[in-house]
Amino acid sequence: MTKKLLILFMPALLLAACGQQRGPAVRYGMATGIRPEKIAYYKELHAAVWPGVRKTIRECNIRNYSIYLKEIEGKHYLFSYFEYTGSDFEADMKKMAADTVTQRWWKETAPAQIPLPDAAAAGQTWSGMEELMHLE
Repeated sequence: MTKKLLILFMPALLLAACGQQRGPAVRYGMATGIRPEKIAYYKELHAAVWPGVRKTIRECNIRNYSIYLKEIEGKHYLFSYFEYTGSDFEADMKKMAADTVTQRWWKETAPAQIPLPDAAAAGQTWSGMEELMHLE
């Protein structure tokens, strides 16, 4: 009986763990490197994110979005956190990528960023992170 229950509930448990779903929002943590000589410019850009970029982020169901900077042993890293409240993450990310203002923004920020090896191998800038703990 225990094995049958485990098999029955395993897909739901895996989906919950992989998606980190805990209610109406899915939380995402991501990391990338940043070039030391570009930190000041990156901070300047993010102190006044373009209105069109902010609008697109909201329209793509992203909320509670933050980016942090950390130096570790002389290397600099960015950590981002956001919550996704939509129902089709892939479609919303395609919508964001198609936005011309966002494309221009990414062209401004890309020279500052140093993708981590897993992201670089996938042609991405940011590496996904595993959530280990959450407290409401």
